[in-house]
Amino acid sequence: MVRRSGWVRAFVAGMVAAQVGACSSIPRVGYSAEQAAAAVVPGMDPGVRAYADASESTFNGMVARQDAKTSRFAYLALSGGGGDGAYGAGILNGWTASGTRPEFSLVSGVSTGALIAPFAFLGPAYDATLTEIYTSGIASTLVQSPSVTNVLFGSGLFGDGRLRDLVGRFVTPDLLVAVAEAHAKGRRLLVVTTNLDSQRAVIWNMGAIATSGGPNAVGLFRDVLTASASIPAVFPPQLIDVQDGPKAFQEMHVDGSVVTPVFTLPQSFLLKDGSLRGKVGKSDIYVVINGRLEPEFDLAQNNTLSIVERSFTTASRSRSRATLASTYAFTRANGIGFNLTYIDETAPNTTAARGFDTGYMRKLYQDGYEKGRTGSFWFRTVPTAPLVKAIVAAR
Repeated sequence: MVRRSGWVRAFVAGMVAAQVGACSSIPRVGYSAEQAAAAVVPGMDPGVRAYADASESTFNGMVARQDAKTSRFAYLALSGGGGDGAYGAGILNGWTASGTRPEFSLVSGVSTGALIAPFAFLGPAYDATLTEIYTSGIASTLVQSPSVTNVLFGSGLFGDGRLRDLVGRFVTPDLLVAVAEAHAKGRRLLVVTTNLDSQRAVIWNMGAIATSGGPNAVGLFRDVLTASASIPAVFPPQLIDVQDGPKAFQEMHVDGSVVTPVFTLPQSFLLKDGSLRGKVGKSDIYVVINGRLEPEFDLAQNNTLSIVERSFTTASRSRSRATLASTYAFTRANGIGFNLTYIDETAPNTTAARGFDTGYMRKLYQDGYEKGRTGSFWFRTVPTAPLVKAIVAAR
C-alpha cells in the first residue's frame, strides 16, 4: 500500500531504475519538429487540441458559447493530486447535497482532476461514479505490486495498463454520447496532457472528440484521460497516433501536471495586458486543488529519496500558488468571481498515510463532502504564507 506521498516515492524510485534501464528503452519512429508542429489526429478536426501557450485566438473554439445574458458562466478547474482527488470528489458530491451546485459552462482537468472532469461536467447524475472511483478501493489497485522490471524493460513501475483499464471501465460509448450532447449546447470539457516530445502542455477539447463520430473517438478519449493521469516512470505514457500528410507517427503524452498542476486560463489570457471587461459577462471560476497549498514543516531526512521527494512536492505547491496568483489577478481585473478550495490544515491524516491508501481517501472524501454540503469550502483569495499558529504549535 502506498503511504505518505507514496506516488512521489514510486516516481523517484522509477527514475532511478530508469537510469539503469535506459539502454533497454523501446524504440520509436522518429519525426521532426516541423512534423510535430503540423501533426493532426486522424479522423479529428485540427481544432480538437491546442498547446497551452498558443495564441488567444486559438482558444476561441474551446470556450463555452452559452448566452451570457441568460446564464452565468461557471468555470470549474480541477487540479492534479493522485489519491487526493478524493477531496474533489467529496466536494462535488457535498456541493450537490447543498443544492447550490451550478451547471458548469466549462470544466478543465489535469491528472486526477482529468479523471474527475467528465463526471463533474455531466453533473450530479454521475456523483455515484466519483464516489466509487475514490472510495471503493479501486484506486488503490493502481499501485499494488510495483515492478522495477517494468521500468527496466518498459516505461513505468506499473506498466501493465491497469490505469487505462480503470479509465475504460467508466468511459463508455454512452458517456461520450452524454458529453457530445452537452458540447452541442455550448458547454466545454478540457483535459491537459504533457507532450514530452515537444515539452509543452496540450489542451484537448473532449467534447469535440466525443462529437467527431470517428471510430477512434472512444479510444482517443480514453487515451487522453489516461495520459493526463500517467505520472512519469510510475505509469506508462500514452502513445497517441498522429500524422503529417502521409507520415504517420506517435506522440508521447504523460501527466498534465508535469507542466501545470491546474489549468485555469491559457497563458495568452493570464499574460494579457489590459482588461476584458464588457467581454466576459457575469462569470465565476471555481478552482478545486486536490492537494495542499500551504507549506508543511517536516524534517527532511538526509538521503537521496527524501530530498528528491521533498523537493518535488515543494516545487509542485509553489507552481500551484503561482498559477493561482496569476488567475486571481486576472479575475480581479475583469470582474470575475474567484473561488478556491484546497486541502487545508483541518483535513484528516495530515502526517499519516496518504497517496492511494483507501482509508485515507475515504476520510478525505468525507472531509470534502462535509465542506461542500455546509458551504464552508470557498476561499476568495490565494494563501501566500504559512500560518503563524502552525509555527507556534511546533515549538
